[in-house]
Amino acid sequence: MRRLGLVQPIDLALHVPLRYEDETQLTPLAHAQVGSTLQFEAEVVASEVVFRGRRQWLLWVDDGQVRCALRFLHFFPSQQKAWPVGRRVRVRGELRRSARGHEMVHPQLRDPTEPLAQALTPVYPTTQELPQAYLRKAVAGALARAAIDEVLPPACWHALGLDAHWTLRRALNFLHQPPPDAPTEALQNRQHAAWQRLKAEEMLAQLIAQRRARAARQSQHAMALRASARQGLVQALMQQLPFALTDAQTRVLREIATDLARDVPMHRLLQGDVGCGKTVVAALAACVAIEAGAQCALMAPTEILARQHFVKLTQWLEPLLAARGQTVAWLIGAQGKAERRAMQAQVHTGQAALVVGTQALIQDDVQFARLGLVVVDEQHRFGVAQRLTLRQKTARGEQPHLLMMTATPIPRTLAMTLLSDLDISTIDTLPPGRTPVVTKVVEARRRHELMARLRAQLEAGRQAYWVCPLIEESEALDLRHATQVYQELAQALGQPLPGEGQPPSPHAGPVGLLHGRQTAGEKKAMMDAFVAGTLRVLVSTTVIEVGVDVPNASLMVIEHAERFGLSQLHQLRGRVGRGSAASVCVLLYEAPLGEVARARLQAMAQTHDGFVLAQTDLRLRGPGELLGSRQSGAGMLRFADAAADDALAQWAREQADWLLAEHPELATRHVQRWLGARAGYLDA
Repeated sequence: MRRLGLVQPIDLALHVPLRYEDETQLTPLAHAQVGSTLQFEAEVVASEVVFRGRRQWLLWVDDGQVRCALRFLHFFPSQQKAWPVGRRVRVRGELRRSARGHEMVHPQLRDPTEPLAQALTPVYPTTQELPQAYLRKAVAGALARAAIDEVLPPACWHALGLDAHWTLRRALNFLHQPPPDAPTEALQNRQHAAWQRLKAEEMLAQLIAQRRARAARQSQHAMALRASARQGLVQALMQQLPFALTDAQTRVLREIATDLARDVPMHRLLQGDVGCGKTVVAALAACVAIEAGAQCALMAPTEILARQHFVKLTQWLEPLLAARGQTVAWLIGAQGKAERRAMQAQVHTGQAALVVGTQALIQDDVQFARLGLVVVDEQHRFGVAQRLTLRQKTARGEQPHLLMMTATPIPRTLAMTLLSDLDISTIDTLPPGRTPVVTKVVEARRRHELMARLRAQLEAGRQAYWVCPLIEESEALDLRHATQVYQELAQALGQPLPGEGQPPSPHAGPVGLLHGRQTAGEKKAMMDAFVAGTLRVLVSTTVIEVGVDVPNASLMVIEHAERFGLSQLHQLRGRVGRGSAASVCVLLYEAPLGEVARARLQAMAQTHDGFVLAQTDLRLRGPGELLGSRQSGAGMLRFADAAADDALAQWAREQADWLLAEHPELATRHVQRWLGARAGYLDA
């Protein structure tokens, strides 16, 4: 129960069913459709244990018109004794057609003297150790005990146009125990009035909490970080860059600098498509902070991405910082003790003006001298508790400014509702000279054709990625894994394979292998060899999804592309097309394709616009994938849908402002009921 967050009666009351089963009526087998789930009563006419590949118990029943076989693959002697020949039984299950006629596999068996249910039977989200029967009893008890009084004034619900009949208690009672004649379609698609009440309450609590979090930040103190108008670090870095900023980058940098100059903490999300130039904007923001006497920390989700940032930022900033007696430090979990201690000392004394790293940045033994700016890259990959910990590494009660970056563009509707506590900056153009990537959708049986294209790319001096979703074989999923693909490509290109138990070497030939189970040293050696051009083909799992920048790579092959989400496919495609050569992304799929998978691959082939793809992903998968761990950590919407329930979102925005102005104590009670302590996560 605790694992599901079911601690208090209100938690159980808000643990609404996934679906419903109708146990209120009996259906004669003669009137039943094959494939339907039904309940009927019959007499046991035969019982036997048979061996058909495995030991099975067959129970034959007859309802007076039709015979049906009940098949059990797992059973106990006590069950056989409970249902002898001649006894009547109530059966519920899915009706199938087999060579023996009508059949059910593992149906429910009950005593027919039990009264029929008076309401639809709820089926709850649960875990293996928590039976439905126990959960139903716990929810029913919690509904009777929970304080589900009306917190908000009736005027709120009048503004929504919701019948006053639908109080929260009545709505919850209805959703947990709907009557037999309840409109099941409206219940399943969450359009019933009871659902509307629940979704409206939840969305309103979210908006109130976000507005309060934003107001609370406005009352906090942060260092005012102002860069010199002339001849400062920002200008020095811009002069040495081999490219000019785009208009979008310049606009976004101005927005960030304006925030940094204030003495209240910035809380800004920088979003932009793959390759739009977010890193250089972050570097320039770091220059503003450093010139103002503060330190900047940049946290990335993987060691590969952290190393890429460190190399690039060192290249840009080290010459400028050296003149000031400062440096760029970096911290990752795989560092040796001596190197780590040396880096920690630089961070603690303030010699390290910029610190790049992974979650190692938030360990207790990392102390900053004067942390003024926190940059979190790919923010949706971090839990909110991690981001909060990094923000709390400041002294003197000051809050650092926070800049979060994501290459998963968030549609406007979603941002207005779920991210209203953030200021959002968008880089909506790509730098000039970026070559469009041609995307091909190819069935896996045409794999041999890819080898010809791969050889042509290598002969032209280019490099290629080959991405696989798994490292090892899985009995459940027949996926080609990275090790197998590595061996196939190595053999095809004449490269000797490593001996038994030996890891692939980055110096053995043109093909390398990269995956998450390698040591930090092995990963670094592989990436260094690929960046240097020694390795020509990199077979990899999705650890190369973000941050890897090899302009000479012009071919990306993605195995089992149908199993990836749109944002992940878009990120992977962004690893090529970073140079001047024409680039191709091949999406290999296994037939047959499901409807959602087909829509994803078609969208990838039709557009390169990350915002269009994000809108498609929102429609296909919902907001959870776009917001990632922010959603689960911050108690985001469980019931409402920010995209589909736009009218509710508009109502919630208006009511949140009115309640905070006119009834702040009621607003507090409402948020406490829905979010409790999780409201604090919005600070992250």
